[in-house]
Amino acid sequence: MRFFSLRQTSRAVLLSMSASLALILSAQAAPVKPATAQASTTANQNAVSRLTPANSTDGIVALVNENAILKSELVDAITQTQARARAAGEPIANSAQLQSEVLNALILRELQLSMVKRVGLSPDETEINQRLAQIAQSQGLNSISALQQRLDAARPGSYAALRAQLIEDAAIQELQQRQISRRVRISEQDIDAFLASPEAKRLNQSEYQTVHVRVPYIDDYSRLSAAQREEALKVAQELRTRLLEPNVNVSEAVAASQGSYPIPIQGGDMGFHKAASLPTELSSKITNLDIGAVSEPLLTPEGIDIVKLADKKASDTMLIPQWHTRHILVKVDELQTDALAEQKINDLYEQLRNGADFAALASTYSDDPGSAGRGGDLDWVSEEDMVAPFEATMKNTAVGDYSAPFKTQFGWHILKVDGKRQQDVSEQYRRNMARQALYQRLAPQAQEDWLQELRAGAYIQVLG
Repeated sequence: MRFFSLRQTSRAVLLSMSASLALILSAQAAPVKPATAQASTTANQNAVSRLTPANSTDGIVALVNENAILKSELVDAITQTQARARAAGEPIANSAQLQSEVLNALILRELQLSMVKRVGLSPDETEINQRLAQIAQSQGLNSISALQQRLDAARPGSYAALRAQLIEDAAIQELQQRQISRRVRISEQDIDAFLASPEAKRLNQSEYQTVHVRVPYIDDYSRLSAAQREEALKVAQELRTRLLEPNVNVSEAVAASQGSYPIPIQGGDMGFHKAASLPTELSSKITNLDIGAVSEPLLTPEGIDIVKLADKKASDTMLIPQWHTRHILVKVDELQTDALAEQKINDLYEQLRNGADFAALASTYSDDPGSAGRGGDLDWVSEEDMVAPFEATMKNTAVGDYSAPFKTQFGWHILKVDGKRQQDVSEQYRRNMARQALYQRLAPQAQEDWLQELRAGAYIQVLG
């Protein structure tokens, strides 16, 4: 049994780092072309009397299957859309076009949330807490509880609303990834053709040492005054000038630029990273910089980012550590309590200490059907292939030795390390990157097709 940590090849939804911008970012989870004035409906719409704002007493602007979109939701979404456009320096559409686009996004969001409920998607709690921790950090706070106190002090219930928003966003993201992956088919022949094209030259294995700093806004962007925006931009420009100096001390440059600015400047030297691991929204800017160059200030909803390419190194090979690992698993489930599983794994551990053969015990007692028949053999395991407790134990076990019993979400384990090596995965890396590049090329159309299908099969009535 191998516990793979799935790597996402497409960011189908952007999650907000600010409570005030959460709605618009989640609306972006369903990017579509502007809605037409006449929404699509099913054949039975003719049997339903048309509602209008004049005869609607509950502020409904659209009906989506059995659900309603309220006027207040539309107004809030439009406000957030305008704030995000200003933050990004983008032009704002005229009122009619903007209302149409935002309402269309809200309709698609409602359809996706309904589908999330039908298929029973439930985001991982750890992922949601990580998102909240990132938001807290972006606000200069050191814990989720501090974020909760600040939000609820400003407006009671704000933290619960933000958490619920993040849960919905994560569920929509997972739903989209499932739907798109079913529609995007990439063959080995497609990968071969891509690798033979000029475009494949960008799939290099260079590593980039970056300095990434952010000047956070004093408040949510939508509430900033022109003077506050100008103050943040001035600090960012001063910091950029300092970072342009050769052999600059980043910490000293940040401290010098901080001055009287009330919010701490975040970030610093991020070290070396593979091109593939760079943030998607920054990778194109970083890879196009010369060594020593600094980007222009980049406006984001949370602050103003500055990126410097401090160094770059290329490599023709990609060596990664691998461990040849075996394990014995005793599951915890409805048939076997945790206490019983722990007792059983401890008994097996005592047999190992008394000289029993690991492979023989695994073949007889392991609850992992994928490896038990091979004496518990998991073959060669790389970093991030396994869940964190398993990987940590594996790394701390000497070659030829076995571990003490330990627990993961799958049950109780004992593992044995038969060998360790440095493996060249350059070709595998290039093929994975080619697959990702092809996926990113095909995914937008697959997503649009799916959303159109979702909308075409729904009952939708826009009022007024």
